[in-house]
Amino acid sequence: MGTAPLEYATIRVEPAGSAVGAFVSGVDLRSLDDRQFAEIRRAFIDHGVVFLRDQEITPDQHLEFARRWGEVNVNRFFTPVADHDMIAEVRKEPGQEVNVGGAWHTDHSYDQIPALGSILVARELPEVGGDTLFSSMYAAYDALSDGLKETLHGLQAEHSSRHVFGRQEPGSARDDVREELFSNPDQATQDAIHPVVIEHPLSGRPALYVNLGFTTRFVGWTKEESQPLLDYPYRHAARHEFTYRFSWEPGSIAMWDNRAVHHNALNDYHGERRLMHRVTIEGERLAP
Repeated sequence: MGTAPLEYATIRVEPAGSAVGAFVSGVDLRSLDDRQFAEIRRAFIDHGVVFLRDQEITPDQHLEFARRWGEVNVNRFFTPVADHDMIAEVRKEPGQEVNVGGAWHTDHSYDQIPALGSILVARELPEVGGDTLFSSMYAAYDALSDGLKETLHGLQAEHSSRHVFGRQEPGSARDDVREELFSNPDQATQDAIHPVVIEHPLSGRPALYVNLGFTTRFVGWTKEESQPLLDYPYRHAARHEFTYRFSWEPGSIAMWDNRAVHHNALNDYHGERRLMHRVTIEGERLAP
């Protein structure tokens, strides 16, 4: 590693990729002081996602760290960790073919007040595979043409939980997958409208805020009219120069900003078990 930037006096921060992510070291989350937390927060704002290695924290310590960021958002659709109903399991068993989060998306965009971020802790990992991709919506926005920026700035988009977590046609393959991965389909009633380009509430930077997982259409447009224009930012945001691929190890933690970053959990470890613990933090309303 190189020398840490001057603004980080108590931790080390090394950029992971040119557009997104940073590795934070020199800190133990079990004994985190206020100055270290403030510097981790600064790295989170600057880089969109922070990665920590060799952090052996308990579920209680996971929640303690999360609460320093804000109120915990209890997920409606994931299985909770035993005795810790504020922590969600992100689990794939050896016999399952489909994983959770195996496409580009951002968590909780279907909520009226979207989540600030998610803190994911590795608990059980496959021998190989199971990496997570992250993509910067700052960099994706910056690389758009002036004409497309102007068009998107004038739009709002609808987001929904219904088509992902809700009941589908009985007996359909999609409903079978939903039953295997998620619970409480009758609670999948969330719909929200957000600007297509937001001013990030912490950094003040413009960022794209549509995602393949939960965005359904532009406000005032039909789904058929919306899809061709939505498809372009989806493809654009996944370009390699905007992304970083994180390889999990025992003791790894990733915390990402759901307003600035998309993620994609790779499903390349069939026949093996992967178990992660996720805590999501409440955010604030988004402004164009």
